[in-house]
Amino acid sequence: MAVFWFTLLVFAISLLYASVGQAGGSGYLAAMALLGMPPAVMKPTALLLNILVALVATVKFSRAGSLAWATFWPFAATSVPAAFVGGRLSLTGPVYNTVVGVVLLYAAYRLVRGIRADASAPTRPPAWWLALVCGSGVGLLSGFTGIGGGVVLGPLLLAMGWAETRQALGISAAINLSNSVAGLLGHLSSVKALPGALPLWAAAALIGGWIGAEHGSRRFSERGLQWLLAVVLSLAALRLIIA
Repeated sequence: MAVFWFTLLVFAISLLYASVGQAGGSGYLAAMALLGMPPAVMKPTALLLNILVALVATVKFSRAGSLAWATFWPFAATSVPAAFVGGRLSLTGPVYNTVVGVVLLYAAYRLVRGIRADASAPTRPPAWWLALVCGSGVGLLSGFTGIGGGVVLGPLLLAMGWAETRQALGISAAINLSNSVAGLLGHLSSVKALPGALPLWAAAALIGGWIGAEHGSRRFSERGLQWLLAVVLSLAALRLIIA
């Protein structure tokens, strides 16, 4: 029954998260904690599902013209190697959940605080050195928690006025993809702990991610996407903190 329920949750989580440029890592972690899965399984499973959904979201947002590659690369330059280093670190169960939960809750707060009434307000990319510094922090956090990092970077881009909403979500999707790959490579020894039901969960993640990214990249309103992302972050954070 745990496999059945987690499959449904993976589909729902990937659909919801992909609609706002995220891969669902924090949601998968919360669901696995809820179902009592061992910590050794949680991180590599979340990273692999992240990769699949982030790939779909990156392609969708890129095709919709919502991925600002010039803004993405400075963050990725330091975020990817930092994610590899972070992937080699580990935290115990309760501490792990609390750290991830607090980070996500803070990201939701910053996002809500930064929502502007005028979604068309001018934006300006950050200085390259600032992007490099922020990217390293996002990558390190991504690697040792198992989340893609976009849930932190996306709200930061919006709060600082460095990208408009769809661009921020497209950049988040690409960061999620690159960081998840790097984080998994840094935690490659954990792959032996992957559950046998992973192919089923992967299929659910791909289907949900495709539907969510299609609607998020082209059809949802700018402010609606911002509020939806804030709700997603808050729910995932609270679930992890009280798990």
